[in-house]
Amino acid sequence: MSQTPRQPLDVLIRRIDAELPLPEYAQPGDAGADLRTTVDAELAPGERAVLPTGIAIALPDGYAAFVHPRSGLAARCGVALVNAPGTVDAGYRGEIKVIVVNLDPHEGVSFRRGDRIAQLVIQQVEKARFHEVAELPGSARAEGGFGSTGGHAAV
Repeated sequence: MSQTPRQPLDVLIRRIDAELPLPEYAQPGDAGADLRTTVDAELAPGERAVLPTGIAIALPDGYAAFVHPRSGLAARCGVALVNAPGTVDAGYRGEIKVIVVNLDPHEGVSFRRGDRIAQLVIQQVEKARFHEVAELPGSARAEGGFGSTGGHAAV
C-alpha cells in the first residue's frame, strides 16, 4: 500500500544570527528539525538557562511549532527542557528560545555556540469551541488517571 508523499509546509523564517544554519532535518522521515544555540553556556547540576536559537518564524494559522528535547542530550548528559514541549504559536514572531535544565546530580554540562539543543516539530492544530455541560458522557476509562491502568511494578 503506497501513499502519496505530502508536500512540505512552507514556513517563513528570519535569521537573527546569520552565521548559524537554518533548522534542518537530520534524517529522512524525521519529525523534528534541529535547533541550535547561538551562545556558549555552562550549566552546573540542577541549573537551568534560556538559550537563544537565532531564528524567528511565521507559521500559517492553524499550525503551531513544538520545541522538543533531544533524546541524546537527555540520555548522555541529563539535559531536559523545563517546559517540554515548548509551544510556538502561529502569531508569535519573536526569537525561539529553549529553556534547558541540567538534571545530572553530579556533572555539569557545556553548550557551545552552534550545538544542537532541541528539535522543532510543526503540527496542524485544531481550534476548539468549549461547551459547558453539567455532566460529561461516560467512557470505559472514566476518571482513572495517574497510573490507573498499571504497567509498572509499583502500581
